[in-house]
Amino acid sequence: MERPSWAPRSIDITVPSVARVYDYYLGGSHNFEVDREAARKAMAFLPGLPKIMQANRAFMRRAVRYAAGEGITRFLDIGSGIPTFGSVHEVAREAHPGARVVYVDHDPVAVAHSQAVLEGDEDADVVAADFRKPRDILESPQVERLIDRNRPVALLLVAILHFVEDADDPYGAVAELRDALAPGSLLVLSHAAFEGVPLPPARAGGVIDLYKDIRSPLIMRSRDEIARFFEGYDMVEPGLVPMANWRPDTAPEDEDPYSFSGFAGVGRAA
Repeated sequence: MERPSWAPRSIDITVPSVARVYDYYLGGSHNFEVDREAARKAMAFLPGLPKIMQANRAFMRRAVRYAAGEGITRFLDIGSGIPTFGSVHEVAREAHPGARVVYVDHDPVAVAHSQAVLEGDEDADVVAADFRKPRDILESPQVERLIDRNRPVALLLVAILHFVEDADDPYGAVAELRDALAPGSLLVLSHAAFEGVPLPPARAGGVIDLYKDIRSPLIMRSRDEIARFFEGYDMVEPGLVPMANWRPDTAPEDEDPYSFSGFAGVGRAA
């Protein structure tokens, strides 16, 4: 397989990447055949995966617009993935032209693309770091430069926590990030779940084995388990709901049934 110019030399292009599979679901071009094959296998169990990913992306954009409307101008997007149209800095700057954004990912492709997209942008940057090590993120030069932690920040954990196993203490990492940010900060979160998927769990569950095969365990938590991530936050209306039901731009009855898979919500730190 010929390595394209945008692929960092440090990555193995024969192994699927969650970030590149997600890019494929969204109709992006920064993926390889190995990623597309993994996506097709996953879609054999859960054919609505592209619709789920599109609903997740749409929720993110609505939540960023909400945060900007609340006067927040600093955004920390952890697990940001490969930049696509309608990224956080683009949406935030529609309301606040000077909005500052730090993207965080541990996938070399996602980091490399973010660096290329953000080149010359003094108000946005990317950190190569792992969510499971919040201190590395918080103490990074990029966060120190762009995120004033004495002011409210929008912390985005969108479609990342379901890739973090309980053994890695995702609840502790979320709490550490919460405690490091100013009162009034927002947590923007979405998470996969079997609830809402318009298929029997036994069939949809085949996706879990597929992601395990590509070394990215997929943890399908219940609504109550997802709600625990919001400890220390006051939920913003309408609370923790299926993604398509969070402050929708269009009538929910017009949405694809798969858009109601999983949960999404926004909380405000006390």
